[in-house]
Amino acid sequence: MTSQPRKNPETIYDFTVKDAKGNDVDLGAYKGKVLLIVNVASKCGMTNSNYTELNQLYEKYKDLGLEILAFPCNQFGEEEPGSNEQITEFVCTRFKSEFPIFDKIEVNGDNAAPVYKFLKLGKWGIFGDDIQWNFAKFLVDKDGKVVDRYYPTTAPLSIERDIKTLLGVS
Repeated sequence: MTSQPRKNPETIYDFTVKDAKGNDVDLGAYKGKVLLIVNVASKCGMTNSNYTELNQLYEKYKDLGLEILAFPCNQFGEEEPGSNEQITEFVCTRFKSEFPIFDKIEVNGDNAAPVYKFLKLGKWGIFGDDIQWNFAKFLVDKDGKVVDRYYPTTAPLSIERDIKTLLGVS
């Protein structure tokens, strides 16, 4: 199992997930930070633009309290077929990404990772709870509460204003 919540999760900090190397990561370690959580894929038509813009946001705001958490997922068009090692190599070599890459997970269905079941609890428009495709984005405030969800086609830089607001920067 990729992520286990503690009892009845109230915030994102109530979860422990696996990183790409198989180590447990307590998301409580990110308390006080603004999180952008994204299901990623290496072979998607949106891969280049998303990783490029995610890197730009991370570089600009990581020292101000932004963390980007990337969860590879192969549920959409089998666009993330590689192993965790291959995915990490691709992301770190091709895009020079420095934000954390986690264990490959499922985001929809019976086998959806508990952390994604939690993220999807909100009322999110006409598509219901399911993630529509690669690069769906969830914005989480410093208290670990999900404050917004963005469609896969939403460019990361287009949500910069929302990130700045949560970070308290002008």
